[in-house]
Order: sequence, then structure tokens, then C-alpha cells
Amino acid sequence: MLVNQNIMDKARFKKLSGYVTQKDTLFPLLTVEETLMFSAELRLRLTKTELSTKVNALLQELGLSHVAGARVGDEKVRGISGGERRRVSIGVDVIHNPKVLILDEPTSGLDSTSALQIIDMLKTMADTRGRTIILSIHQPGFRIVKLFNSVLLLANGSVLHHGTVDMLGRHLTLMGLQLPLCVNIVEFAIESIETIQQETQTRQFQEETTPAQLKAAAHSVQLHQNKKIVSDDQPNEDKIRRSTLQQLFQQSKVVDEESITIGTETTAPEFANSRFRETIILTHRFSKNIFRSKELFVCRTFQMLTAGLVLGSIFYHLKDDLTGAGERVGLFAFILTYLLTCTTEALPVFLQEKEILMKETSCGSYRVSSYAIANGLVYLPFLLILAVLFSTPVYWLVGLNPSFTAFVHFVLLIWLIFYTANSVVVCFSALVPNFIVGNSVISGVMGSFFLFSGYFISKQEIPSYWIFMHYISLFKYPFEGFLINEFSGSGKCLEYMFGACAVDGEDVLHEEGFGEESRWRNVAVMVGFILIYRFVSYIILRCKCYQRRATPCCK
Repeated sequence: MLVNQNIMDKARFKKLSGYVTQKDTLFPLLTVEETLMFSAELRLRLTKTELSTKVNALLQELGLSHVAGARVGDEKVRGISGGERRRVSIGVDVIHNPKVLILDEPTSGLDSTSALQIIDMLKTMADTRGRTIILSIHQPGFRIVKLFNSVLLLANGSVLHHGTVDMLGRHLTLMGLQLPLCVNIVEFAIESIETIQQETQTRQFQEETTPAQLKAAAHSVQLHQNKKIVSDDQPNEDKIRRSTLQQLFQQSKVVDEESITIGTETTAPEFANSRFRETIILTHRFSKNIFRSKELFVCRTFQMLTAGLVLGSIFYHLKDDLTGAGERVGLFAFILTYLLTCTTEALPVFLQEKEILMKETSCGSYRVSSYAIANGLVYLPFLLILAVLFSTPVYWLVGLNPSFTAFVHFVLLIWLIFYTANSVVVCFSALVPNFIVGNSVISGVMGSFFLFSGYFISKQEIPSYWIFMHYISLFKYPFEGFLINEFSGSGKCLEYMFGACAVDGEDVLHEEGFGEESRWRNVAVMVGFILIYRFVSYIILRCKCYQRRATPCCK
């Protein structure tokens, strides 16, 4: 592809262009102003005041000032209307003032009035800002058609017409097709598509017999302002029929060639912000989404507090004997199972974030690595709150090791369990296409890990060809950590014989092959699992980003 007769590098072209997808890919819990502000912060190097001024001006241009503080919403969250949401999507991709704006069916799913408002806004944007706007559209209304500078009619991958609407009318007339009264000419052309195709194939066959005409091939995209190849006063049917994408830009009011050339030759940073700055912005955006997600924040908080109280009441004040020790082991096994398998409710959130990530990184808003780091940081305080709310009632009601240091270590283990489960969900959400597949995969993986944790079958009894599952099990190391924290150095005697202590907590640990030296090793392994799953999710996202952009631009 050529722009102004020069080969355009895709990484540079994305800075000069904007692309609005057919589906509105937005965070439903952010307000309209926040959505545009975050986009501006990620794509522009401006001060806070300049960013605010630019966003307010864009809100006014898009006609969204009256809903600036309203949430975007979606089919589940009540928010702004469909037409307003489409304007927000356009605003996200024009915040960096692109020279070329490409839209995929911007009127899809909108009523006729909203569709006309969208196209009229784009027309005004093209006229006032000198911006080239290219869009695909199906069954446009008569008033919408009148706003187009140029129309490209395609069928089966072939160009049937390329020029103004008036040229299309003359084209159809020359073919012997008469436009009925009160009929949209574009709709009539679509209805007559077979006749146009037959006429085009006939003319192409006649041209192929003339070798001289085969040499005339100009397949480049040129950007000029107020310049036409074919004159409206002297129509040349051969030129109309052979028109290429060249005429689309030459017949439209677009950015002048000089400005676009300067933009292509200027060496600018690939990203507007440093990786640190991107991480701060994305962490801020993540935080807003988390704390506004009632299902994820309020319900999850209430769930953990309630679960801690219920478990504490069930296992209330366990005795310090062998029976009590067995019940403690059962409690630890249940805690692990419960905490590691009830995290799939966050899967839809991660899947939604992945869709937005793919869109934003494809246009160079930020690095994939910045997203991965921000995604990892933002959940740390939230999961710590959950760990404290769950651990406090269950620990003291059950009567576990009364040492405060042991309690802090217990909270640390619960926190790491939460974060490990969160990392697993992030990893598999990057891999799977939808919630159903993701839920099935995560449930299967967690079940396998629990089976080989050492609770149901000891390590000595596991077949040698399955022993690797024992060492990669997410249940093994926190389970051992619970046992060590409870029985190591607690001074509890589990069984007396002739007035002397016959079995204490240390004996139980030694029988299982555990010792105090394994306490921090287990913590380190759990941290290692977290880092591995986070890194794998980053690699998966980076590869998918690479495939989507078809250029190695993701970092």
C-alpha cells in the first residue's frame, strides 16, 4: 500500500490513523469523560490541564457534554444510549487527532435518526478538521447517502463503482437501468448488483483483448485535497468503471499531502508514555473498574467474611489432641479447595479486559508488558483485604496456633493462595476464547492439582509417571505451609501416655517429612508459581497481539 506514492510503514501509519470497530469495545463502568481521559493519557504527551482541555473540547464536538459524567454501560450495565456509545468509541480513536479515520459499519444497530447523527458528525469532522474518513456501511438512508463525497460499491471482491453518487447514477443509466421514483440510488444499485456485475465482466473481457490497456495499472492510495480525476461535467465512463481506491481520496476533502508526508517522515517514539507511566495510568483505570464492580468487590468481600465466620463456627475450638489434629488437616484441605476453586467468577472480567487490550495495543496505545504489570499490581491490595477478612474469624474461632506471628504467616499464605488463583485465571483467560471453555479448563486443572496435593494419596504412593503432578500442584505447598505453621513450635501435645507427652506437633511434621526449614521454601515456591503464570499470560497476550497486528510491534 502506498500513501502519497510512498510505502507506508504500519507502525507509523497507526499514529496517523484511527480505526473504529463495529462493536463498541469499552469499559461499561467508566464514565464517558473518564473513558476519553484515559485514552488521552495513554496516547498523548500533554500536561493534565492540556489533557482536560482537549477532552472537554472533544466532548463538545461529539455532542456528549451532557452525558460526560454518565457511565458508558452495556447490555448488562445501564448507561448511555447506543448512538452515544458509538460516539464514545469514535472519540477514543480520534483523541490523538488522526489524519485518516476508518470505521467499520458505524451505524450498525442504530436507529435511522442516530445513524444520521453519527454520519453527520463525521461529515462535519471531515470538513472542519480536514480529516479523511473511510467507512463501510450497509443500506444507508437517502439523507446519509447525500453526505458522502465518494462511494465505493463492492461485490465478490470486485469494484463495481467508485466515484460520486452522481457518477453512480450516470453509470447505471449507461447500462440501461432506470432509477425508479422515490428510490435510494445506492439501494437500487445493490438490488441491480447482478446486472452491474455482468456488464462489468463484459467490459473487462473486451479490455483484456487490448494489450496496451493492460499496462495501465495504478494501485496506490494517494491523499490530496480538493482534487478530482474525473470531471463531473465531462464524464468518462471508462475512467468511472476502472476507478480504484485512488479516487476515494482524490475526490474527498482530506488532509493535504504536505502535512501527511511530514507525519510519515518524522521520527517519533513508538509509544507516547514510558512503561512506568503506562503502568500508573492502567493501574488507575483497573482500580476504578474493580471498585465499581459490585459482583466482584462487594459480593466477594461479603463472601469471604461469611465463609470465615461459617467455617469458624463449624470447626469452633478444636481440641489439642490427635482427633483435633486430624480435623485441622481437614480444615486446611477444605480451605485450599474452596479458595482455589471459587475464583472463576473473575473470568468474565478478564475476558472483557483482553478484548479491550487487543484493540488498544493494536493502535499503539501502550505496551502489553505495561498491561501485565498493572494487572498484577492492582489486585494485590484487594486480595490482601479479602485474606484478612477471611483469616481473622476462621483462625481465632477454630483456635489455631495462638502465636501472633503464626497468625500473620497464616494471612500471608491465604493472600498468596488468592493471588495464585487470580494468576491462574489471568493465564487461562488469555488462552481461552470464552467463559464456558475457560471455566471447564480451570475446573479441570484445579481438580487435578488437588488430587495430587498429598491429601488423598501420599507422595510415596503416587505412581512414578504421575509424580511430576505432585510437584507442580498448587495445593501441595500451601498445604504444607498450613501444617508447618500450625504444628511447628506450637508446643501442643497431641497425645499423653503415663502422664508424659507421647506425640506432639513436631512428631507429626517429622512423620510427613516436613520441618521448619520448609516454611519459607513453600512461600518462595508459591511466589514462583505466581510469577510463572503471570509471565505465561504475558507471553500469550503478546503473541496474540503480534498475530492481530501482523507486525512485531508489541512490547
